Amino acid sequence: MSEYQYYEFQAIDRPLTGKEMADLRSYSTRARISATSFVNDYSWGGFKGDEKVWMEKYFDAFLYFANWGTHVLKLRLPSSLLDLETARLYCPGGPAFAHEKNGKVILSFVSEEEGGGDWVEGEGLLSSLISVRAELARGDFRGLYLGWLLCAQSNELDEEDEEPPVPPGLGQLSASLESLVDLLRIDPDLLEVAAQASRPLAQESPKPGEIRKWIGKLPAREKDDLLARLIAGEEPALAMELMRRFIGEDNKRSRGEAEEVKKRTVGELLHAAEDLTEKRRELAAQKAAEEKARRSREAEIARSKHLDAIAGKEPKLWNQIETLIATKQPKNYTRAVELLVDLRDLAAREGKTEDFGARLDALRASQVRKPSLIERLRKAGL
Repeated sequence: MSEYQYYEFQAIDRPLTGKEMADLRSYSTRARISATSFVNDYSWGGFKGDEKVWMEKYFDAFLYFANWGTHVLKLRLPSSLLDLETARLYCPGGPAFAHEKNGKVILSFVSEEEGGGDWVEGEGLLSSLISVRAELARGDFRGLYLGWLLCAQSNELDEEDEEPPVPPGLGQLSASLESLVDLLRIDPDLLEVAAQASRPLAQESPKPGEIRKWIGKLPAREKDDLLARLIAGEEPALAMELMRRFIGEDNKRSRGEAEEVKKRTVGELLHAAEDLTEKRRELAAQKAAEEKARRSREAEIARSKHLDAIAGKEPKLWNQIETLIATKQPKNYTRAVELLVDLRDLAAREGKTEDFGARLDALRASQVRKPSLIERLRKAGL
């Protein structure tokens, strides 16, 4: 199999400068470089840059895809939107880990599949995943929890380890989160089991009146500071930070005192997923057996109707068989054998098996010099 590696970087919070684009060009003459992206694929050779350094310095999202089974997604967010402690609670290491650099938290998700998989082009994959970053920035930690599930599935955690807080809406994934599940190859049964402890996702967006009421309770000095920072426009993530803060406080108020939910262990989740998988297999096997029985009944009914249609026509059929055999043509041999099978089954139904056997033996004896016909009779059990 030919090698295929795909690299795509995207800058979201700010465009690249001319100097930065020139720096990137020094690493590749054929890459597609713009003020917001670097894209290249390799069927020979390899990437000469360092994706870790590039994510720390230039970009907010990165996708690596190799046809031998390696998938990598990296997302960078300001630490004001996602703190490192929270990130590491969900992404402790191995296939999902986090680190911080220059006030930015960088998440890394890695899925390895030995032996590779189907050939899939990387073009367009990152665009289907990029919304995960915006969801994380709003305080939606479902993407982080999927990273933790990846660690559990990959046996990177001890069975006694407890799961982190389960975010709401785990059973109502967005299109981008569905794409993340596919990219990381997370077991659907493990995800379903995990989602059983997840509250439904709030459907309504915050109302302007509620936001104004919340702002009104902020200290005047803090409001003045926030307004000045917004007007200055030097912090593109500030509006998102405020929205995340509002949603977090509003959710806390709506829930009242947080419920004490018993946290499940890695072992409990994995065993529950195995049980669910086994139940699915049993149900699939049962349905397959029922479908096979149904088809068998339908075939029996159809066969019975066919035999009813030829009953009483035995002499005519025997003559037709002899005529077909006399042509010495393979396709006519095949048709003759089909008619013989019909006559055998009809004789068995009417209790005339001995008569049919005698007639068939006579036919065999008269056609012994036709090995092709004799072989067809043998294969048909005649």
